Amino acid sequence: MKYIPFTKSSPFVAVIRLQGAITNGGRGLDNPNLAPVIEKAFSKGKPAAVALEINCPGGSPVQSSLIAARIRRLADEKKIPVFAFVEDVAASGGYWLACAADEIFVDDCSITGSIGVISAGFGVPEGIAKLGIERRVHTAGKSKSMMDPFKPEKPADVKRLKGWLEDIHASFIDYVKARRGTKLIDDENLFSGEVYIGQKGIDAGLADGIGHLGPIMKERFGDKVTFRRYGQKRSILSRFGAQIVGDAIGSIEERAAYARFGL
Repeated sequence: MKYIPFTKSSPFVAVIRLQGAITNGGRGLDNPNLAPVIEKAFSKGKPAAVALEINCPGGSPVQSSLIAARIRRLADEKKIPVFAFVEDVAASGGYWLACAADEIFVDDCSITGSIGVISAGFGVPEGIAKLGIERRVHTAGKSKSMMDPFKPEKPADVKRLKGWLEDIHASFIDYVKARRGTKLIDDENLFSGEVYIGQKGIDAGLADGIGHLGPIMKERFGDKVTFRRYGQKRSILSRFGAQIVGDAIGSIEERAAYARFGL
């Protein structure tokens, strides 16, 4: 019908799938891989809205910021409303992505929040000593070997790292406050890294209601609304196992991220 003159076509909603951890290594969600997906969703045809299907435990704060900023920039330029639909989890960086939407909907069991920043790793200085391995590091600049996992932690290095985390945390908090505004409750635990389930996330102002993509979009745009889905595509080489090791490591890291929330 859309090709027949003077007829009005049914509205459609562009759906962007945001599944997995946010990384800076190309194995999960990142700005370079998502950029063409997001651009196409906003630009192909004239969508009545863009819907974000989110199932993300978090990840890189910079990539979270870049992806969310791209969504907001296109939404403002094209004056297209954005809705986020949280599945199992939109925590930490995943919630950062959800905040790019004008409205956020969750399931009764969805996890939202975890507004904090984490840095985790391993230290094995005693292990390599027992193996008779000598660590040799030469630097120009006293901070170049900071947090070396093969050396004992230094209090000054830990203090510096915590300062970085606090700066990133402050940026995260500012973004959530700017996007959610007066919807947020006045509670010191809101930005402590605490997580909220279903209705509790709504009560805290982190989400706007319980609802799923299909019914909510039909409620807003009519029963004849259709959906066009957009997502990342894996390369042919990746599909045939050329990145088996990298994908395996990425899968382990992603499972660990989800496991933090009992998923």
